[in-house]
Amino acid sequence: MADFVEVLIGTGIRKGEALGLHWTDVHLDEQVLYVRYTLSAINNSRLVITTPKTRSSKNWVAISPRVAAALHHQTPLTPTAPQPDDPFSRLVFTRPDGQPLRPQTLLDHFKRLAAQAKVPINTLHDLRHVAATVPITAGIPLLTVSKTLRGTPPFPPLRTSTPT
Repeated sequence: MADFVEVLIGTGIRKGEALGLHWTDVHLDEQVLYVRYTLSAINNSRLVITTPKTRSSKNWVAISPRVAAALHHQTPLTPTAPQPDDPFSRLVFTRPDGQPLRPQTLLDHFKRLAAQAKVPINTLHDLRHVAATVPITAGIPLLTVSKTLRGTPPFPPLRTSTPT
């Protein structure tokens, strides 16, 4: 769970994008990953791999050394060849048996950990907001952060005031 959270906060990618991340889209040496798919559950039951939420979501994302280390921790001990007929083969985040993680199971586990730690974060999507807030508070322009998170520019435009 720690590696998954590190990737979400360090990249700002969505939960489903992280769950749908395949090893063929992770380039640790170049410190980038490509968001190509998202994994979701239909009616909390059947898992599906689809395209990301928006057209701009399907894109390259730079990764920090911390995120690269978290991804490296997920490297399978015995790599398997991609199975063209199986969209779930070679996922980065899986159960110990190699099967895909179910989004609801992951969320339930995250909520338990957040409650134990007395952290007021209720959803994994809240981590995307953390990923946006950290650079904004460090002085990175809002438009840059929005582009980094592959989202649409904030709308309506934010009004800023200068102190007098």
